[in-house]
Amino acid sequence: MAKIISGKEVSAQVRADVRAECETLKQQGITPGLAVIIVGDDPASRVYVNNKKKACADVGFLSEEYTLPAQTTQEELLDLIEKLNNKKEINGILCQLPLPKHLDEKAVINAISPLKDVDAFHPSNVGRIMIGDYHFLPCTPAGVMELIHSADIDVNGKNCVVIGRSNIVGKPMAMLLLHENGTVTICHSRTKNLKEICRSADILVAAVGKPKFVKADMVKEGAVVIDVGMDRDENGKLCGDVDFNEVEPLASYITPVPGGVGPMTIAMLMKNTLMAAKIQNGVLNNA
Repeated sequence: MAKIISGKEVSAQVRADVRAECETLKQQGITPGLAVIIVGDDPASRVYVNNKKKACADVGFLSEEYTLPAQTTQEELLDLIEKLNNKKEINGILCQLPLPKHLDEKAVINAISPLKDVDAFHPSNVGRIMIGDYHFLPCTPAGVMELIHSADIDVNGKNCVVIGRSNIVGKPMAMLLLHENGTVTICHSRTKNLKEICRSADILVAAVGKPKFVKADMVKEGAVVIDVGMDRDENGKLCGDVDFNEVEPLASYITPVPGGVGPMTIAMLMKNTLMAAKIQNGVLNNA
């Protein structure tokens, strides 16, 4: 029987720490501010944006939402980002993805100032993560590391397997495990002998976007299993990339869906925004 790593509990602690630090900053006349841009009316994006607004209110941040129609032009969107780059009260800028098809996501990410890029998607922030000299980490991989640390799991020398190679989760996840001296393998749709590779993992991170993809025959007994997936099963019920009922008896630790990695993502966004406010106000040195 695996121990459950609760993202609800760990994220509540992260938020409490951020809230306390925010109070200290406010005494110095600094209120961290996050601007969220949403283009169009994607229902999932709307849910995420609402959750981010609630989290800002919870920790005491200033929160601004910019809701743009689906037909917004590239120029209009880039103009707004430029205004927010120059707005002193705003420390973090987040443009909710995916964007409507006619907009260039890459250009939008590149337009956000690296110092306000609290998603850590800008190429200069990605480069800093690569060399291990960073201010911000992508929120989901950072949340995964927080969960691993909360359970006192030592990554040093462990075989770590990441299923998925996205720029948002898979690649940075691999780098963070590597920075803690894990031996890391990244698997993807073209990987041969996927089951065997996964079965060698002491720490297995599933970020593939396929419901219940990881079965018991892919998991070594005693492995730590982290499920980044947020999927729907055949009955429309929320589930992860890991078949929880099959894998849980084998694992030593496992994260549930919902209530595992999900709550951590927004908690780490709050942490990044706090960091951005400190750097921009000279509370922390921007080395």
